[in-house]
Amino acid sequence: MEYRRLGASGLLVPALSFGAGTFGGRGELFSAWGDTDARQARRLVDISLEAGVTLFDTADVYSDGASEEVLGEAIRGRRDQVLISTKATLPTGPGPADAGSGRGRLISAVEGSLRRLGIDHIDLFQLHAFDAGTPVEEVLAALDTLVRAGKIRYVGASNFAGWQLMKSLAAADRHGLPRYVAHQVYYSLVGRDYEWELMPLGLDQGVGAVVWSPLGWGRLTGKIRRGQPLPAGSRLHQTAEAGPPVDDEVLYDVVDVLDEIAAETGRTVPQIALNWLLRRPTVATVIVGARDEEQLRQNLGAVGWSLDADQIARLDKASAVTAPYPYYPYYRLGDFARVNPPAV
Repeated sequence: MEYRRLGASGLLVPALSFGAGTFGGRGELFSAWGDTDARQARRLVDISLEAGVTLFDTADVYSDGASEEVLGEAIRGRRDQVLISTKATLPTGPGPADAGSGRGRLISAVEGSLRRLGIDHIDLFQLHAFDAGTPVEEVLAALDTLVRAGKIRYVGASNFAGWQLMKSLAAADRHGLPRYVAHQVYYSLVGRDYEWELMPLGLDQGVGAVVWSPLGWGRLTGKIRRGQPLPAGSRLHQTAEAGPPVDDEVLYDVVDVLDEIAAETGRTVPQIALNWLLRRPTVATVIVGARDEEQLRQNLGAVGWSLDADQIARLDKASAVTAPYPYYPYYRLGDFARVNPPAV
């Protein structure tokens, strides 16, 4: 396993990390993801650690807290071998104190996560969304309190817009408060919006990408192809509307190239899609999930090898879409690369 620095921090994370969204199985959405119990989770953690996957990601909203509880059971007795990432901000109940990133909410959310996980500190604590109703200075001051108390080690954000992330970073610098070193983002071969603004921001500000749903919300499994019905066992039947939108023609074009490269390399479609992401600028770690051992081992096969330049170029071309304004005029004219890092 390759280990990378998480943004401009001293924290080393594995190139692949494990997403515990399939743990617990409570609620309509998360039960469709998976219903892994503690016994099954321990086995998945065993396999992950054997492969060098040391970072495990969850959130307080996953299965109404059951994901954290199951993960806590699965890592019991080996806390020193793992890094734990969790998130808060999204609503966990109907009350006014059950959502957001206000001081009281963040402190109670962290205490709740620590209790459910059965640990005394969180290695990476991320805000699950931007809270526009709370001043960023209050949010950062609350995180500073939690860092100083030893309850969290590093802080990050998730699903922020560029201006939201930059405003938070500027406030952190201005007041000497904890700086976000991670941004948990959606990024895949069928969802490259991250590249337009957030990737250049990450390069400039030292914020590492923690990638969620790298297989396009289950669309790059190798089971979905042009002219074929959605497989009966696909979770897309129940969850498609909750995930990122994907243009069908872009999807099919990408899958056609993935199939070609799979034949050339002897790798699976998901392994190729994951390997492409691992070559992208700012990407610190890619979160993979798994309902069972076989799926996990397949995903772990995405590391230890590399696509060649021609294969990457073909995937880039197949997955390219028109950039949004204000980027598209300069991309079309080829001028953007002259004033931005070539990696972008």
